[in-house]
Amino acid sequence: MNPSTPYRIRPFRLSAAAVAAGVLLFGVAAAPAAQAAGPRADVVQQRLDALVRQDGVPGALATVRDRNGHTRTYTAGVGDLATGAAVPVDGQVRAGSNTKSFTAVAALQLVAEGKVDLEASLDTYLPGLVRGTGADGSRIDGRKITVRQILQHTSGLPDYTHFLPDQSLSQYHEPRDLLDLALAQKPDFEPGKGWKYCNTGYLIAGLIIQKVTGRPAGEEITRRVIDRIGLRHTYFPAQGDMTVHERHPHGYVTEEPGDQPLDVTEQDMSWAWTAGALVSTNSDLNRFFRALLGGELLAPAQLAQMQITVPAEYMGPGGRYGLGLASRPLSCGGVYWGHGGTLPGYVTRGGVTEDGRAADIAVTTLPSADVKQRVADAVDAALCR
Repeated sequence: MNPSTPYRIRPFRLSAAAVAAGVLLFGVAAAPAAQAAGPRADVVQQRLDALVRQDGVPGALATVRDRNGHTRTYTAGVGDLATGAAVPVDGQVRAGSNTKSFTAVAALQLVAEGKVDLEASLDTYLPGLVRGTGADGSRIDGRKITVRQILQHTSGLPDYTHFLPDQSLSQYHEPRDLLDLALAQKPDFEPGKGWKYCNTGYLIAGLIIQKVTGRPAGEEITRRVIDRIGLRHTYFPAQGDMTVHERHPHGYVTEEPGDQPLDVTEQDMSWAWTAGALVSTNSDLNRFFRALLGGELLAPAQLAQMQITVPAEYMGPGGRYGLGLASRPLSCGGVYWGHGGTLPGYVTRGGVTEDGRAADIAVTTLPSADVKQRVADAVDAALCR
């Protein structure tokens, strides 16, 4: 789920049904890249076409807003390899670790309400829950880890996604069971002594939101963020909901180089929960990050905290990470703010600038690191054009 090589889960075996579905993909040729409205393809369309034709992603889609408020949508490739159906314009995708920004906003709203303290230990809210002993005798102690550290990836907690069992995409997982996977491991470093992208911290953030509010974390994120700014095509999946509700491109993975792609559109996103379960669209993600940077979701004090960053090259060259929000330099000068997400079947990259430009791009596979960088480069081209 992490934006650069996010959700780094270990190799998994898909269900027999998914494998069977993959067999149906043999012999299906990719459809020609769809063209954006207008007399000729611009730089964004050219980048999407290249991702499909040269890098082999099944489909790509984007929404770009310029500094004058003009918005344009793009598609390339096919949305369903089995049928050859087109990529739906501004279709829904699994947003992956963009979810972390939504979770962080909900947590920071609770900070503004005096219900959560960024400098308080995890034990303040989850007494005795975050405790573990690794095989080497090393200990994890929630009394020594703060809320700020879990939101900024400086907690040293192991990332539970590295230890997920096979078939995780088709099974329901309780958040506590996922946390136990991490607590049985050796910590990566002492709290506050390093930086490492960690989904476990955002799992704990969801548990804190639930404990403080007395409501399911997904409902709180929906009420405090999604509904508040009118994101009509974004939702936190309910328990057992494996589908994507509206028009969407299918998401694919290949287990080994050269294999036929397998359709993994339907997933039980409980394995990602408050670290990466959201479904959204390019346009809604642009709207969310513009609203966030524009002060519609957080008071100035909490937005300022969110934008206090530490170096995080893992997010890309020059990347820095705040509290659920990353900044990256632009080739044309300045930075853009956003997050990004990666999980089996979908990769999203994007963000917004302080003068109102916004771009979000999604591709429908889990590509190599080089291809992920080309998606990020396409975002840069869209914001700098």
